[in-house]
Amino acid sequence: MPSATTTKSAMAGTKRKSAPVKDAYVKESKKVKTESDLKSALKKDKKDKKPVSKPVKKQRELSDSSDEDDDLDGGVPLESSTPDVKEDDSEENLPNASDGLHPDRVKAVVANNQSSKEAHQKQKQLVKERKAAKPLADDLARTKKLWERLRRKSHVPLEERKKLVTELFDIITGKIKDFVLKHDSVRVVQTAIKYANPEQKRMIAKELAGTYRQLAESKYAKFLIGKLLVQGDDDIRDLIVPEFFGHVRRLIKHPEASWILDDIYRGVATKQQKAIMLREWYGAEFALFRSDSSDKVPGDLSEILAEDAGKRAPIMRSLQELINHLIQKKLTGFTLLHDAMLQYFLNAKPGTEEISDYIELIKGDEEGDLLKNLAFTRSGSRVVSLVLAYGNAKDRKLILKAYKDTLQLMAGDANAHIVILTAYEVIDDTVLTAKSIFPELLSKDTDKQIENIVFSANDLNARTTLLYLFQGRSRALFPASHSTDLEILAEVDNIRQTTSKKDPEIRRAELAKALSPYLLKSIEAASADLVSTSFGCQFITEVMFGAEGDKTAALRAVAETVGGDPTWVTPKIDEGAESEPAVSHISNNPFGGRMLKSLVAGGRFDFATKTVVPVEPALVFADILYPYIQDHIVERKNFYSH
Repeated sequence: MPSATTTKSAMAGTKRKSAPVKDAYVKESKKVKTESDLKSALKKDKKDKKPVSKPVKKQRELSDSSDEDDDLDGGVPLESSTPDVKEDDSEENLPNASDGLHPDRVKAVVANNQSSKEAHQKQKQLVKERKAAKPLADDLARTKKLWERLRRKSHVPLEERKKLVTELFDIITGKIKDFVLKHDSVRVVQTAIKYANPEQKRMIAKELAGTYRQLAESKYAKFLIGKLLVQGDDDIRDLIVPEFFGHVRRLIKHPEASWILDDIYRGVATKQQKAIMLREWYGAEFALFRSDSSDKVPGDLSEILAEDAGKRAPIMRSLQELINHLIQKKLTGFTLLHDAMLQYFLNAKPGTEEISDYIELIKGDEEGDLLKNLAFTRSGSRVVSLVLAYGNAKDRKLILKAYKDTLQLMAGDANAHIVILTAYEVIDDTVLTAKSIFPELLSKDTDKQIENIVFSANDLNARTTLLYLFQGRSRALFPASHSTDLEILAEVDNIRQTTSKKDPEIRRAELAKALSPYLLKSIEAASADLVSTSFGCQFITEVMFGAEGDKTAALRAVAETVGGDPTWVTPKIDEGAESEPAVSHISNNPFGGRMLKSLVAGGRFDFATKTVVPVEPALVFADILYPYIQDHIVERKNFYSH
């Protein structure tokens, strides 16, 4: 018998078999699925997939017997329990919301059992009753009838108009304040002012004393102030204008009062009244502690700072804040604003942030309305000229771009043309100047170019933009009326010494060369129109002396125009003559004779040396002119007595 130890060890060495497992899961080795396997699997799924039919609800068929059973069970048919009511025929005529009426109107009509027409008539009657209950209703109705008659000036005889005006003044005298704040009755007062005599106008002005600031803020009554100032005298002006003193800073921001305030400043205020109004821009101190209107006070900021330099910082800050406020509000057309901007610019320190920030403020107007408005006032054009002088090349290019569509209008304006002359003097890039200014100034259309040049040559202001490059700052081009232009150009000369690099004479010569083809072509095409006027003859002379390029065609056109009998003078025209005789020969006119003499001489006369300075190259106009006048040359013999 084996021992227990041996048996235990033997059993430990044998391995027991595991019991069989029913439906055991046998793990297979993983196999990578290919794309073809996936496609086949998808196809198989589609084949195996069968549509699932939705369950259909069976409807229980109800037989006639079932209905009878329901009746026996006590069921009753569901019918309306309300009895039939016959509608009133009148309600069919009442309106409803579908007729296009307001719902409240429909309710009112239905409640009152009225038609829409009747309700409308009743409403109009109520409006009339309310108007009749107001004070001055009868007077207002009568004055309106008088106004309807008076405003048709050509249809009213003089005697009848006098009677109507007398009746009108009988009604409104003593009640004018009650009439002026209404949009319909204020027109009556304006008509009364139109036909009033000086005494009646002063009566109206005195009766309205103390209310002009309130009237200026009214949308309609502000025009009454303008009517009084335009048709009134100095007494009326001195009665109205002082009422705005001390309130300029507030009124210039008002949407209605700002325009009438600027009209007063620009059109009717005296120099002293303008100074008082401008001083209020310098701070609240000048509005609160102002002098009497009879005292003479300076309006220039430089004079105020000369007396007290310590006020400079608050004054400049006050100016800058109000200027910036109006620019941001797009209220840039006021002459009062332009004068204030000039005062700031003239007293800003060159080379500091005051100048640079101010230029950025002016350039910041993206629409360009500020620059365009500035150019057409005296102070504003000077501001733009200073900006061009102080600015860099980028600033000047941006300013020229803003004036792209307005250069023709600027050339003929009494103030704006100086901006173009300043651009000639400070912009170093003459190619940019020629491309930016000349095509816009003269037009890109060839036919219009000639027309514009002829017009500009005969315009007192526009001619400076064409002849300045050839004639310079001569007295013939800048008469006494244009002395301000010379002052601004002299001011620009001092500034451009530090802001421009090119020599002024080289700059002017390059611009003259670019402008010459336009002018020579216009002389060739329209010499007859040019020689008929004094300015036209001067234009031809200066262009021929200063232009560059081939002048032969232009000189030949002038010679052909002045050909003919130099002794011909237009005879006196008889009344009823069918045709007009030819005009006198150009040599019989003083300006025509001077032009021919200068062109034949071939240069300008120097009064210092008493000689003619010929141009290079020579014009040889005498040789071109001779074939056109040779038939009229007369040999004259001089006899001297011994």
